[in-house]
Amino acid sequence: MVTVYSKNNCVQCKMTKRFLDSNNITYQEINLDEQPEYIEHVKELGFNAAPVIETPTEVFSGFQPGKLKQLA
Repeated sequence: MVTVYSKNNCVQCKMTKRFLDSNNITYQEINLDEQPEYIEHVKELGFNAAPVIETPTEVFSGFQPGKLKQLA
């Protein structure tokens, strides 16, 4: 399962979700503005900025089409 930790008004978050949708990659979105209880988890992963993409094998931040394409 792919999890996308996003925030409101985040351009890179929107681009990431659009890329996943257009490539038919299933994901769970956790909006950190609406579910702030996940902020500590994201910080524990080592990130301070959204989006953070968590997969069973890796975690990365930002809009990275190369890494996202590998999820297809």
